Amino acid sequence: MLRSIKSSQNQIINAICSLYNKWGWDEDGPLDTHYKRSRPPFNNNFSRNPSRKRPGELEQRVCKYWMVNGECPYGDCCKFLHSWYRTSSTSGDGCFFMLARLDGHKKVVCGIALPTWSDKLFNWSRDGTVRIWDCHSGKCNRVINLGAEVGCLSSEGTWVFIGLPNLVKVWNLNREIINDFSLEGPVGQVYALAVHNDLLFAGAANGDILVWKGCFEANPFKLVATIKAHKQAVVCLRVDAGAYRLYSGSMDNTVNALDLETFQCKQTMKGHNGVVMSLFTWQHFLLTCSLDQTMKVWAMKDGGYLELVHTHEEKHGILDVFGMQDAQGKPVLFCSCNDNCVRLYELDSFAERGRILAKKEVREIQIGPGGLFFTGDAIGMVTVWNWLAERSQEAS
Repeated sequence: MLRSIKSSQNQIINAICSLYNKWGWDEDGPLDTHYKRSRPPFNNNFSRNPSRKRPGELEQRVCKYWMVNGECPYGDCCKFLHSWYRTSSTSGDGCFFMLARLDGHKKVVCGIALPTWSDKLFNWSRDGTVRIWDCHSGKCNRVINLGAEVGCLSSEGTWVFIGLPNLVKVWNLNREIINDFSLEGPVGQVYALAVHNDLLFAGAANGDILVWKGCFEANPFKLVATIKAHKQAVVCLRVDAGAYRLYSGSMDNTVNALDLETFQCKQTMKGHNGVVMSLFTWQHFLLTCSLDQTMKVWAMKDGGYLELVHTHEEKHGILDVFGMQDAQGKPVLFCSCNDNCVRLYELDSFAERGRILAKKEVREIQIGPGGLFFTGDAIGMVTVWNWLAERSQEAS
């Protein structure tokens, strides 16, 4: 029941076109290359203008106009730093650009979802509300008060899962109707959620991981296991379907590797000295990130054992890590730190590709269809971004 449902290609194209038309494109192209005279342009072209300093000069001050308003009247001629991106290709100038900024939340954004078959963008905040945005108009047309602090969010197909204190709320999005279910059992705040086939995993404040299986009864979820995984709160979960593992990170500074069939712990990794905030899997690697200012790379060896092969150091605590492909199909890693900056790195060299600057730390990064991605920060702002293809590709 929880397996992904793929949209048709036409539905995805229509949704993306609607976003482009309403969230930042005019008849000629994106606002960062063809400016509308009615308002100052977004400066998201990231050093395409040669009059600006080169993007490697990170000692520049942040533009005060960009920090206050999210846009700058000087556009590409501004000598101060907005955000920037450097392509690794020698033949193109691909980058990403801002489509829209969506505000309204009073606290940190902790979940963003664009569910399958939906033309609505959902974002959740720790202020206890869900804001639902229409992708065609770019406007918020509904605010739902959940009555409790939201700890996390996960979505799969038309299903949305919300972590609350002592509860997981489940929504099934069927056209304009939201079918609501409540799953009880967690002790304390639910900080992490993950989905694999018909299984839903929830990490709770007491260190437990609860497992529900989809069924076809009145309440379509049955609790099948409670795993005593950690000594302190489970902060993050990540499924690696290829290795048939569930990884969990905790406030006890450890990462556990659990078998998806038996739910038994196969390995405990103790390389961090701070809270493990985020997990990411890529090829046969597991990346673990912590407030101890390090990202550790673990490689899968024979027999399924994970061995530490690299430690990447930052100057600030790491809050979230996420990966996707850029416009040229190259893997890019997003690393959000508590200095209000998201750094982009090449995989697997960790060469820096760019930075996204925010007013407060970015706590949520999520991918969307057609090159879209979203960032949510601590002031309640959701920013919509998209990759811009190379000029040579656009011309062809």
